[in-house]
Amino acid sequence: MSVIDLRALREDPDRLRASQRARGEDDKVVDRLLDLDERRRSALTRFENLRAEQKTTGRSVSRSSGAEREELLARAKELSTQVKAAEAEAERLAEELDAAMAGVPNLIEDGAPAGGVDDYVVLEEVGTPPAFDFEPRDHLELGELLGAIDTERGAKVSGARFYYLTGPGARLELGLLNMAIAQALEYGLTPMIPPVLVKPETMAGTGFLGAHAAEVYHLPQDELYLVGTSEVPLAGYHADEILDGASLPLRYAGWSPCFRREAGSYGKDTRGIIRVHQFQKVEMFTYCRPEDAHEEHLRLLNWEKEMLAKVEVPYRIIDTAAGDLGTSAARKYDCEAWVPTQGRYRELTSTSNCTEFQARRLGVRYRDADGRPRYAATLNGTLGTTRWIVAILENHQRADGSVVVPAALRPYVGLDVLEPVNR
Repeated sequence: MSVIDLRALREDPDRLRASQRARGEDDKVVDRLLDLDERRRSALTRFENLRAEQKTTGRSVSRSSGAEREELLARAKELSTQVKAAEAEAERLAEELDAAMAGVPNLIEDGAPAGGVDDYVVLEEVGTPPAFDFEPRDHLELGELLGAIDTERGAKVSGARFYYLTGPGARLELGLLNMAIAQALEYGLTPMIPPVLVKPETMAGTGFLGAHAAEVYHLPQDELYLVGTSEVPLAGYHADEILDGASLPLRYAGWSPCFRREAGSYGKDTRGIIRVHQFQKVEMFTYCRPEDAHEEHLRLLNWEKEMLAKVEVPYRIIDTAAGDLGTSAARKYDCEAWVPTQGRYRELTSTSNCTEFQARRLGVRYRDADGRPRYAATLNGTLGTTRWIVAILENHQRADGSVVVPAALRPYVGLDVLEPVNR
């Protein structure tokens, strides 16, 4: 199965070259892919021609005799050797082409900003950062005052970047994620509790075993991977299936624990629960027609904005630059909330349009109006995750260390205000 649309590549190779340059990747891979594709097709043609001649020669042998028969038998033997060699060469080139394609990230969507991590474009700012008449506490100090976060015991039991959410902290997370599921149900998404251990082909199919492999926990004895997002098992849910085109879009909301090694983040965000090894998340996931993917992406973004409005935190939306996109994303919008004690915005949600990239790798197709199988587009977006607690605590804190629970969240948490406790 081709992980890149080879026909589109042959017709417009400059599109992939431009995408590679925008990502800061080598565009010479395009020439290599075209060369391998041409050699593979040439080898396949040679194999098919030789095989056709072999069949014709075989039929001629049965109708011949004497010297002619001996000559034809010799030619048949020679052709048998040549057919096997040509078939082996075509298979070798196909494998080489597949391996080369597997390392190429998705084509970026037209309009995505070029450049690296700092070249994002701010699309919108919503809300005003709070002005405190006291020195604000950070989320960990608040969490400890409230009896909501315990990183000390988390480290004792599991090591750095682990934590306990206790009492009101646990209630806050469960309330937030239940509110996310309630919103998902309101818009017709199917809630899912997916497996969080997946096979290598599922992890690779979603694009997480390339540049991001160091982030993934691997259980070699079982040859399974712990997922960093329920996007992975949700993308694998319809692997190797042909869906009914009339049923699209299919929308799911997966609630799962997520696991990330945080490789390369030594010394970054070591305080609190911003960058941790384990957290909870509700993730939206859509299968749709490729022509509908752009509008679906904006729809997921609007659902994320609706959730952020419910927790009443100032945030901004950024259009992520191509060089900061994951392997599978053609475009990604991040919603970043204001964190008062850091004086900056930090990511709370993201939504990615993966176009046909994951579906090609995982074999997810649908039948179009003419009954022809086509690859689906896949998209994902976060509706709520543990990190939201950071923004909620810091933006809604009061001078005495108490924290006001946002009104929309109160029915799910069962509290109007989180009060400091004596520990």
